[in-house]
Amino acid sequence: MSTEALSRAINLAGGQKPLADLLGTTQSQIWYWLNRSKRGVPGEFASKVEVATGGAVTRHDLRPDIFGPQPENAA
Repeated sequence: MSTEALSRAINLAGGQKPLADLLGTTQSQIWYWLNRSKRGVPGEFASKVEVATGGAVTRHDLRPDIFGPQPENAA
């Protein structure tokens, strides 16, 4: 899991706390995904991140092991 996609989502949201608020979770959970989690963002939150960032960070970016690579026809 690359933390790059999650870091981009955090930056787009304006920080860990604003992203957590958008996702309905806690800032400490965002920190855990970024710094400690071996798998990264759980699949059920990956789609929420995609919505929260307006598609700038996709579920495919966050969890290609679950959702596969970014589709070729994606914008």
